[in-house]
Amino acid sequence: MSNSDLRDKVALVTGASRGIGRQIAIRLAECGAKVIVNYCGSKEAAKEVVDTIINTGGIAEAVQCDVSDFGATQKMIKQIMDKYEKVDILVNNAGVTKDNLLIKMSEDDFDIVVSTNLKGAFNTIRHLYRNFVKQRSGKIINISSVSGIMGNAGQANYSASKAGIIGLTKSLARELASRNICVNAIAPGFVETDMTGRLSGSAIESAKQMIPLQKFGKPQDIAEMVAFLASEKADYITGQVICVDGGMSI
Repeated sequence: MSNSDLRDKVALVTGASRGIGRQIAIRLAECGAKVIVNYCGSKEAAKEVVDTIINTGGIAEAVQCDVSDFGATQKMIKQIMDKYEKVDILVNNAGVTKDNLLIKMSEDDFDIVVSTNLKGAFNTIRHLYRNFVKQRSGKIINISSVSGIMGNAGQANYSASKAGIIGLTKSLARELASRNICVNAIAPGFVETDMTGRLSGSAIESAKQMIPLQKFGKPQDIAEMVAFLASEKADYITGQVICVDGGMSI
């Protein structure tokens, strides 16, 4: 994709200090967007992402906010709008896991995962809704998961939150289509990140047996799909869930 495809666009990427979010932020900047790198706790990691973008000629800044907090998210969006006057691309990537069998899962572990993964997406969209409608354009890209499509034992909270993202995406796509705003979801499978890096060797091999391509994806694979959906090449795509999973969900 051309390095000027997203020139003059402003992009907000949540949970962008590491993993998939980091790569999404870097790729959007490479395509010319001004990127707001949202992070919750990893200030140094977020700074590293911003420095990486700036050192390669891009424009970026880090903004701290726990997107599961409705009021804090409202303040963050106001801060962004006051400075940039618009947001063209919203990528809801922030996510956490608290895996356990349901019988052992605490209420807190359920609430934290749903609050960050699903309510966090609601919060950012809710506070940017008028912005998108007013400018009659925009791309909202929500990061779901193959777990939200297939389910996964020991991930009832995570799978429920990611399935919720799909319902949110489809409903919003219908709501916002008349205003020329596209809303899509990406469902990654197993991707090489810190999260999958904690898996044992035997768990990784078992996972690969479930994937027709028999390998994990890379954060770049997700970032490329985000860049495509954010561009004018995807102006006629909305309400879709695109699996980037090596064929796992076939």
